[in-house]
Amino acid sequence: MTSTRGTSVDIPTQDGTADAYLAYPDDGSPHPAVLLYMDAFGLRPNLKQMADRLAGNGYTVLVPNVFYRHGRAPVVELPEFIDTAERPEILQQISPLVRALTPEVVERDADAYLRWLADCPQAADGPIGITGYCMGSRLALLTAGTHPDRVAAVAGFHGGQLATDAPDSPHLVADRVTAEVYFGHADQDASMPPEQIERLDKALTEAGVRHRSEVYPGAHHGYTQADTSSYDAEAADRHWSELLALLDRTLRRTDGAS
Repeated sequence: MTSTRGTSVDIPTQDGTADAYLAYPDDGSPHPAVLLYMDAFGLRPNLKQMADRLAGNGYTVLVPNVFYRHGRAPVVELPEFIDTAERPEILQQISPLVRALTPEVVERDADAYLRWLADCPQAADGPIGITGYCMGSRLALLTAGTHPDRVAAVAGFHGGQLATDAPDSPHLVADRVTAEVYFGHADQDASMPPEQIERLDKALTEAGVRHRSEVYPGAHHGYTQADTSSYDAEAADRHWSELLALLDRTLRRTDGAS
């Protein structure tokens, strides 16, 4: 792990200014860029720590507050640790913000994030990687489908509602994805049942997308998030291994780094 630096940044968008966190290796050189899409609980210390860990492995990582239209982070006040009893009240506040992230809004914002990274001196030229958590998995897949020329790798962990019957279901962009894709599904996750996993895999396979989809046994929705009661250390470690392997073989190959 290399030493890293983290800083708050502002990203101009078509609808305002998105606050974000940027983490990068503190060595004065540009590194392959990764867009980290937050879970529904938002941009907070835990996600900054995850970005720092990615940066320590040689990546420049941008974590935007995708709820920026409703205020700077934290948009919803959160306890230091989110336990099961507190979830319903918090999710009641967050749900309208999540629903407001329509595919059109996601595409507009992704334009802004990718343009900002293209001009970021800490980010190397070339395609980027994306990793998303919870609702961020949906944003990651939609971004890969709407910006195929900019995205080389996509990972999603404990994502929900990725392959529904809705006319704007995320899996319907599969035929536009050119990135390599990895999904780590939670075994205990009502928001992503087996039939949706099967539908997602079928769409990616039929589109010829290089991908792998795995179910983490015993893991609950949110298993990567250490500041919640859903955290599963074993599943989280597996997620790190798979994510870093994906980024290393796609972005480093593209970037020409060793």
